[in-house]
Amino acid sequence: MNRLRGMCAFGVVLTSVSVTFASETVITPDLARITDAKVWNLLNATVEAVKDGDKSVARVEPKINPAKPSNVGLAVVAALEFAEGTLEVDLKGRGKVERCFLGVAFNVVDGKNFEAVYFRPFNFLREPESFRTHSVQYVAWPDNTWEKLRKEKPGQFENTVKPVPDPAGWFHARVEVAKKKVRVWVDDAKEPCLTVDRLGSREKGKVGLWVDSREGLFSNLKIRPAI
Repeated sequence: MNRLRGMCAFGVVLTSVSVTFASETVITPDLARITDAKVWNLLNATVEAVKDGDKSVARVEPKINPAKPSNVGLAVVAALEFAEGTLEVDLKGRGKVERCFLGVAFNVVDGKNFEAVYFRPFNFLREPESFRTHSVQYVAWPDNTWEKLRKEKPGQFENTVKPVPDPAGWFHARVEVAKKKVRVWVDDAKEPCLTVDRLGSREKGKVGLWVDSREGLFSNLKIRPAI
């Protein structure tokens, strides 16, 4: 029997909703409470619950240090440990002109130690077509940044996104995190747009919304831990 309950993950209340379907648990952190420190921990980020049309969403923006090449901001789900499973989220960048980097992080220890899958919407339709191979990226900080992976293992940890989303619109991402692999699907794709070997050494950690350099919008975050 399906049942709804106040969300309690690993014995700690997260003030959201969890739906259990037989052997599957779906955790839905409350994005409307993105500013609530009991639900979310912020790492180098400012956040706000906003409206995008009639859609209630979370805006996450990194705090910028001009002296640093990457200004990553994270909104991390409090009191939740995640090892393997599936992360789903709706995302919206800033169009095909303005650079924007946004996605999800897992195995988060702090703002410098995490794995992440993120998107570059400005590359979705960019010309020449070679730029489109940089549309979706996997990283494992601090040892495996995008710069290092692109230089040492070009084409292995980033790829094009198909079907191609609107760079200025909402798109849906599903990230499957297994012990040794990460796979990424976008919208209604039948095949993953990215499949990589995991480079992180930790077995579990926090889950969060991830941005770099510019703000991003997020909605409908769902976390399905592997049973």
